[in-house]
Amino acid sequence: MHGFTDETEALGQAILSYAADRLRLDPVPLDGPRTPEQLDKVAGATITPGGMGGAAALRLFEEVLAPACLSIDHPRYLSFIPCAPTEEAAMFDLVVGASSIYGGSWLEGAGAVHAENQALRWIADLAGLPESAGGSFVQGGTIGNLSALVTARATARVRHTEQGRTGEGPRPWKVAATAGSHSSIASACHVMDAELVPVPVDEHWRMTGESLRAVLEQEGPETIFAVVATCGTTNFGVIDDLASVAEVCGEFGVWLHVDGAYGGAGLAAPSIRDRYAGVERADSFIVDPHKWLFAPFDCCALLYREPALARAAHTQKASYLDVITDRPEWNPSDYSVGLTRRARGLPLWFSLAANGTRAYTDAVERTLEVARFAEAEIERRDYVEQVHPAGLTVVVFRRLGWGPADYQEWSDGLLDRQEGFVVPTSHDGETLARFAIVNPLTREDDITAILDSMA
Repeated sequence: MHGFTDETEALGQAILSYAADRLRLDPVPLDGPRTPEQLDKVAGATITPGGMGGAAALRLFEEVLAPACLSIDHPRYLSFIPCAPTEEAAMFDLVVGASSIYGGSWLEGAGAVHAENQALRWIADLAGLPESAGGSFVQGGTIGNLSALVTARATARVRHTEQGRTGEGPRPWKVAATAGSHSSIASACHVMDAELVPVPVDEHWRMTGESLRAVLEQEGPETIFAVVATCGTTNFGVIDDLASVAEVCGEFGVWLHVDGAYGGAGLAAPSIRDRYAGVERADSFIVDPHKWLFAPFDCCALLYREPALARAAHTQKASYLDVITDRPEWNPSDYSVGLTRRARGLPLWFSLAANGTRAYTDAVERTLEVARFAEAEIERRDYVEQVHPAGLTVVVFRRLGWGPADYQEWSDGLLDRQEGFVVPTSHDGETLARFAIVNPLTREDDITAILDSMA
């Protein structure tokens, strides 16, 4: 270990060859899970005192373990929210791993942080946030949402004190969001011992300023430290009425966090940019490039209108950190939960630098085209019907006459035959089918083939 030998050279070449071959596949194999018993039988004991050697371990991964993992970049992986990284982003992830960069401080990773900040600036510009905006790339939307809400509560506590009130504020502090908000919002409230207050939605399933105002007046705006609006709910792709929500938050002085983990990438598409009016007024904003901006896992862009508020909330203090925290440079770990940090924004930066931002716009627009095609195909078939208009690239529909068991049998059959991965979802107690289209390689004939399988 920890020495570069002829054996290491051969292993390195084999790993690079495997990675290149995987990127070259078109399409990649869909593959699928195996039971623990099946994997125990074929893999056996992999961790031993003497080790099996790098070549054998790579062979085991290639022949046994990798086929037991779904390929989330497969064009017919249409469940949850897929991940379809560009070749450049995936390749550069190898470079990041090999470079042993600590991405938490400017002192240790200035070059990486500089590049990441340029990628963050591109996203901030898409959202219309001010030049002063900034933040960090974190693991995913869950940590991004939690970090933003921690900042919001810390800011509310400071304002509580500045207003001459005693204590740290109301118990419990509250967060307002709709039922369509991501599950991580409820999780963040649980972690923070905060109460999640539901905001009713309108006939389009959106939070509006009117409904928010009623909740704030009923609960008392001084008890609610943040409002979470969503631009692209996970289950249906709904975008809240951000402009009216931002207006009410400004009137009451409540922090506005916009969760765009999935849908925020649509800001890159001119054809739908108007749907995001008001996002530029957010106090904090997230988008996951590993969803619809073609970066590998794990990568969430977390941005703040006033980064100094996040730095005050998150900077960890310790004598051995004084050399970092007492300096003015930009330290990404100051803006989120967590100190240890890989430079996870670099693959996105490299792909943006290599391909240019127009390529990103074209790719996002392409997925929107396929989503519109899916809607039209559902409309023209008499055995399926759409449940709600697609706000973005999530299309939810029902197969007339089917119950939960029928959907599950159909979904299992698709995967067993390696024809696609489309798991059911539910809404108001009804089981439904759902396409999440974020891979530019998903084509119209992929959609027709899957719909044909339901006939």
